[in-house]
Amino acid sequence: MTHREIMARLGEIFRDVFDDDGIVLSDSTTSADIDGWDSIMHITLIGEVESAFSVHFSMKQVLSMQNVGELADAIEALLR
Repeated sequence: MTHREIMARLGEIFRDVFDDDGIVLSDSTTSADIDGWDSIMHITLIGEVESAFSVHFSMKQVLSMQNVGELADAIEALLR
């Protein structure tokens, strides 16, 4: 799966989790860019991402991700 394909799927997940069809992601998107992306929603989001991609992140990975691009990179690495 390419970075672009991962980003497209992440866009679908974000729009569903945050119930906002207007969300457009870029590698630099952070929680500050999306209304409602707080610590509680982050847990929900990570769970949905893990389920959608059949991957599991360590707590260290989750805490180290600073933006959506790093999330996509982590997914790509786990899918290899």
